[in-house]
Amino acid sequence: MSHNIKGIIFDLDGVLVDTARYHFQAWRQLAESLGFSFTEEENERLKGVSRRASLEILLSMGKLTLSEDEKESAMASKNKNYVEMIGKMTPEGILPGALDLLKELKQSGIKTALGSASKNAPLILERTGLARYLDAVVDGNRTSRAKPDPEVFLLGAGDLKLEPGECLVFEDAAAGIEAAQNAGMKTAGIGRKNQLNRADILFPNLQGVTWSVLSKKLSDLPR
Repeated sequence: MSHNIKGIIFDLDGVLVDTARYHFQAWRQLAESLGFSFTEEENERLKGVSRRASLEILLSMGKLTLSEDEKESAMASKNKNYVEMIGKMTPEGILPGALDLLKELKQSGIKTALGSASKNAPLILERTGLARYLDAVVDGNRTSRAKPDPEVFLLGAGDLKLEPGECLVFEDAAAGIEAAQNAGMKTAGIGRKNQLNRADILFPNLQGVTWSVLSKKLSDLPR
């Protein structure tokens, strides 16, 4: 193999687990409580964005201005609803193909890490049983800068004791792909080309994605 990838860093929401719908439901509840509607299409703009930045986008959609105290209260309310939903998660919340890939990477000696903006990542990993397949976890409790800042992925590479150029990042959000590229890493997008056209390689989801499939696609990339 002519590529030098030794570690894979996964985003959480929308890549390994299906929590994106819970985020959407919780933001929609908040929007309705503030007196306006919020659609799934609009929700695309919040993917991979921090909680505070998401709230600002939501408020601009509703043409609302809130005081700092009201913003804190709105974020707490959204998070409370979201945590209630993910607290009921089970391993069935793992997206198709994710577990197979993680198990195979472990057997192949490829290091794995989580790189997520979510402060709730530990609860999700515990509820789904995914923690045991990851060599390192970097989540919103350790990061201060939101994607597209590369902080989360650089911390992940550091935890795995790898150079950025030895890491591949799986992401479902444009901001995440940009963050990984800012870190000097290869990128694999999960989703649609029109949203993730900057990714080095692209898959609709993780079903059927194996280390040999990845290796071939990585080797075919221009140097």
